[in-house]
Amino acid sequence: MENEVGKNVDVKMPESEKNGHDKMNKSCSCSQTNKLVIVLACVALVFGATGLVFGILGYEKSSTPITFLNNGSDGNSANFVEGSIADIADKVSKSVVSIVTSTTTKNFFGQDYSSSAAGTGIITTADGYILTNKHVINGANKVTVILDDGTSYEDVSVVAVDPLDDIAYLKIKDVSDLTPVTLGDSKTIKVGQQVIAIGNALGEYQNTVTAGIISGTGRSVTASDGSGQNVETLTDMIQTDAAINSGNSGGPLVNAAGEVIGINTATSSTAENMGFAIPISSVKGMLNQLIENGKAERAYLGVYTVQITPEIAKAYNLPVSNGEYLYSPSSYSAIINDSPAAKAGLHDKDIVTAVNGVKIGTAGTLSDLIGEYKPGDTVQLTVIRDGKEIAVNVTLGAYKK
Repeated sequence: MENEVGKNVDVKMPESEKNGHDKMNKSCSCSQTNKLVIVLACVALVFGATGLVFGILGYEKSSTPITFLNNGSDGNSANFVEGSIADIADKVSKSVVSIVTSTTTKNFFGQDYSSSAAGTGIITTADGYILTNKHVINGANKVTVILDDGTSYEDVSVVAVDPLDDIAYLKIKDVSDLTPVTLGDSKTIKVGQQVIAIGNALGEYQNTVTAGIISGTGRSVTASDGSGQNVETLTDMIQTDAAINSGNSGGPLVNAAGEVIGINTATSSTAENMGFAIPISSVKGMLNQLIENGKAERAYLGVYTVQITPEIAKAYNLPVSNGEYLYSPSSYSAIINDSPAAKAGLHDKDIVTAVNGVKIGTAGTLSDLIGEYKPGDTVQLTVIRDGKEIAVNVTLGAYKK
C-alpha cells in the first residue's frame, strides 16, 4: 500500500510466500522475526494530518542541474577522521531544511480545525527542488520551508510524489541561489560504514546531527497506523544506528565524503539505535526528470517478484541465492499484461539477477535499481531461464496507478 502520515511500523523479515504482492516490480517479503514497533520520523505539532497522496501533481521546470558524483568516484569508501564530522555536518547543513505543514480538517461536529506537523527536507538544486518523505506532506494545505539560516519560504508546491515509495518532491518558487547537496551512490554502501544523520529533531531542534554506522541493508519495514489498519511495506531500507528522531523524516543520511546516500524515514520506538532510510539511488530517476522536463513519473517494469534469499532458493529449488524470482502464487501471471516486461518477453519463473550489470542484492532490489532510470530508458536485465543466463533488453514504462 502507499505511505500514510505518522504511522507505527513493525519490522519484519521477508516471508517465503506473502499473502499478495507489492505493486509492479516491488519485491514480496520473505521470513519473519520478532516485531519491533517503529515510527515514521515525522512529528505532529498539534494533530498529524492523515490521508494518502497519490500520483503526479503539478510541475515547474528547472534549469539547474542536480549535483551527482563525478568521474566515477565513490565516497562510501571514506572514513571520518578527527574533526571531519563537524566539517561535513557544517557543509551539508546548509542544504538541509525544516518543513512545516498546515492542514485544515473537520471535526465530529463539522467544525474546521487546524493541525500542523514538522519534518525535514534536502535541497537538490539551487533553484529550489526539495526532496523529502511523502508522509511529511500528506494531506497538507500549506507547506513552509525554512533554511538553515532561518530564511522562510511559503510559496512552496508539491510537484511530484513517488507512487511506489515514501518520497515527495517540493519546489520553492523564484529562487536561484540555494545550496544543493551532493548525491552519492547507495548501491555501493557497506555494513559498518560510517554515516551521519541530519534532521529537524522533534520538529523543534533544527539540523540536529547524529553519527553512527550502517547496521544493515535491504531491510523491509511493515507500517501501519495506530489502529493497525493501512498496512504497507517499505523495502530495501538502510538500517542505521545513527539516531533518527521524530521530525527527522526527509533528512539526509550522509557518508564520510559528505554525500547523501539515504533519506531518513523511520525510527524504532521500542528498540534503541534502530533507524531506517530510503536509498538515494532509487529516487534519482524522478529527480532527473524534474530537472530535464519539469515533470516526473516513476519508471516501472511490470512484474510481481519474490526476493531471493538462501531460504527461498532452497524452497523453490533455484540455482542462485540472490536476485528476484518472477513468480505469483496465485493463478495470475507474474508478468503484468501489456507491461514493459511483457513486451520484452520476460516469462513467469525467470530469475532476474542484475540491471545493467549491477547485481540485485546488496546493491538494491529490482524495484530500487529500476528507480534510477526514467520511463523510456532501455535497460539490460541479466536473466536466468531454464538454467541458462540470457540478456533481455527492456524499455521501461511509466507507472500508472
